[in-house]
Amino acid sequence: MKSVLLIGMGSFGQTLGEKLINMGDEVMIVDRNEDVINRLAPKYTSALIANCMNVDSLKALDIPSYDACVVAIGDDFQSSLEITSNLKDLGAKYVVSKASTEIQRKFLFRMGADEVIYLVSDMAEKLAIRLNSRKVFDYIELDSEYAIFEIAVPVKWEGKKLVDINPRGKHGINVLTVKKERKIMPVDANYVFGSGDHMVVFGNTEKILAFTNKNK
Repeated sequence: MKSVLLIGMGSFGQTLGEKLINMGDEVMIVDRNEDVINRLAPKYTSALIANCMNVDSLKALDIPSYDACVVAIGDDFQSSLEITSNLKDLGAKYVVSKASTEIQRKFLFRMGADEVIYLVSDMAEKLAIRLNSRKVFDYIELDSEYAIFEIAVPVKWEGKKLVDINPRGKHGINVLTVKKERKIMPVDANYVFGSGDHMVVFGNTEKILAFTNKNK
C-alpha cells in the first residue's frame, strides 16, 4: 500500500486515482474546483479544495509524509511548473508531473520532477502500477488478471541459479527472459542471476506486484 498525493482531478487524475484506490492505496486528492472535489471525495482517503499554487496550502499537507506526489494538472503548465518545484522544496520523496510536449518535459525535470509522463490512453494505469512498486520498469496487461512485467531481480537472488530459486513453484512467476545491461539474455535452468539484472516475467498481476513490494 502506498500513500499518494494527487493534485489535479481532470480526466487523467480521476483515472489514476481510481486505479490507485482499487489497488488499496491511500490517496489524497486536491483540486481548486469545489464541485469536482465534492463529487469525488467519498471515493478517496481524503480530499481538499485548494489552489496548490499557494505554498501555504502545500505546507499544510505534510508533503514528506507521502510516498509519491503526482501533479496531474493539464490546462495550466505554469502552475504545473511552480507546484512541481514547491513540492520538491517542501521535501517530497518522489514527484511525477504530466507534460504535453518535449519542451514541457525538459522544464519539469529542471524544476525537480523525478519523473515526467506524457498523456496517452493507458498512461494513468501504468503509472499506478509503477507507483506501487519502484521495482517495476514496464508491463503489458494481457487481461484483467494477467500481465507481462519487467522487474528487478531481488538482491538476495544474485549469484543463485534459476533452478534453485524456483520462481514458478514458490511465487507463481514465470521467468521468460533476463535483461542484463539492456541486452536480452538467453535463460535456462542454470542461469545465474547477476547484479542489476531485470527479469521479464509472466503471471498474475496481483501476485507479481505483491512479490515486488515484498522483495526490495
